[in-house]
Amino acid sequence: MRTVTTLLVLILLLVTAVARADMTPADPELLAKYRPPQVAAGQVDPREDHEIKLGKALFFDPILSGTSARSCASCHNPALSWGDGLPRAVADDSSSMKLRAPTLLDINQLPRLGWTGKFRDIEAVTFAAISSSGNMNLSETEALSRIAQIPGYVAAFKDVFPGQGVSRSTVEQAIAAFERTIVSGTAPFDRWVAGDSQAISPSAQQGFALFNGKAHCASCHSGWAFTDGSFHDIGTAKGDDIGRGALFPTSGKLRYAFKTPTLRDVAHRAPYMHDGSIPDLRGVLALYNEGGIDRPSRSELIRPLGLSEQDQLDLIAFLNTLTETPHPVAIPVLPR
Repeated sequence: MRTVTTLLVLILLLVTAVARADMTPADPELLAKYRPPQVAAGQVDPREDHEIKLGKALFFDPILSGTSARSCASCHNPALSWGDGLPRAVADDSSSMKLRAPTLLDINQLPRLGWTGKFRDIEAVTFAAISSSGNMNLSETEALSRIAQIPGYVAAFKDVFPGQGVSRSTVEQAIAAFERTIVSGTAPFDRWVAGDSQAISPSAQQGFALFNGKAHCASCHSGWAFTDGSFHDIGTAKGDDIGRGALFPTSGKLRYAFKTPTLRDVAHRAPYMHDGSIPDLRGVLALYNEGGIDRPSRSELIRPLGLSEQDQLDLIAFLNTLTETPHPVAIPVLPR
């Protein structure tokens, strides 16, 4: 009897495995959309390299905050996938900001920055964060003065920006040069796309199919960076938390709309949403499965999905494959 029961269980497991494995192979044209851009090989210009190193020092230097206790890296920590792991970012006075600190991974792929897209480029973010009383709380004048009082910085700016020295523009250029180097590394998904059929599990492969099909995730989280760089109301924000609608008050569709974040390293970047209101990926999928708040501004892409429990597990398995192998980021020795 025990032998028969064992045999039946094995048959059931085999049938289930065959059913799960019986998936249409990923379309080569679809996979091509997720391949990383080709980077031209070549020698890095020494001046550009020095600019990046200067920007990295400024990025990690707490002198750019009012209390000299926080730096850009406080909210964008490389050990936390270039975020801070908190529901809301923390200001220089230790108060909570209104929004969660976004990751800087692949920031150079985005046409407009910030949860509401109010920044035209990376350079525009720098002093907006430094001088905001609700963020780093240091005036532009004082920030430039502090930098100019440090001989090591003066020499570095003279080398990188001849004839310009320490100015708002050169500080912005240096920090932006470093931030453009913050790119996601190779994850199991990338190895699979490149042809390694064993790089991700059958469950993750099924999740990828769902991601591009029934779950409609790829409608917004598209391409190698897994974002369309656009703004959508996904049915979470409430009250006066109107997102991009604050910049375009006459637009009904932009009310409650926020930036589509990248999904690179997403499994390591909880909590989720612009306000950190969802603690884990199961909660995120539950929101999308239900369709969020039904209102005129809600994106037409957001609607009840009818995902099964197994569908959601497969999607999470796929999302986990977007996490790169961690690599150390050396903290720079700050100029003095």
